[in-house]
Amino acid sequence: MDLKELESAIEGILFAAGDPVPVERICLTLGQDRDTVDSVCQRLADYYSYERRGIRLVHLEASWQMCSAPEQAAYIRKTLENRRPAKLSQPALEVLAIIAYFQPVTRAYIEQVRGVDSSYTVGLLLERELICEAGRLAVPGRPMQFKTTKTFLRSFGLASLDDLPELPSATQEEAQLTMQLESALQRLQQAETEEPEEAPPPGEEAGT
Repeated sequence: MDLKELESAIEGILFAAGDPVPVERICLTLGQDRDTVDSVCQRLADYYSYERRGIRLVHLEASWQMCSAPEQAAYIRKTLENRRPAKLSQPALEVLAIIAYFQPVTRAYIEQVRGVDSSYTVGLLLERELICEAGRLAVPGRPMQFKTTKTFLRSFGLASLDDLPELPSATQEEAQLTMQLESALQRLQQAETEEPEEAPPPGEEAGT
């Protein structure tokens, strides 16, 4: 299979998939080694970017995904307005920040940092597929742990968790640390719809 055939095959796979596709799966499908597939994907990514095309190829940890160019976001949102997700609330950003930086974490740990019940917000982030279950902690009661997903990386324009802004000093008080964490995610967050998110049920704070 020559270079053009490889590029065409990879484009077709990624376009049809929509979601991130692991490099190893592409390798198995096309009978190519990982270095070759990564090289071809990077070549396509550079081409789309240099030519200012309306699509981009993004590297998400050990996967590649085809997505729209960020500079076309306004036109895409206007065209697909009714498909836009609701904006993340302050509590959601707080919980997401704690999970992103300290994962895997239990809900009890999140609530210890925030000082408020977070079950509703954790459930909401699970529904949005920004977090997922990451196994149970080996302690009495075996509480579930949570971690971020590829959807989280894609939503915040990150290739990996290494791209997260640097954490503030661990010597700061937890309340201040939480504020800095959520601020870091807010700086990364792309423009979203101004439509308000569902209100949390009684017992959960509306934000800090």
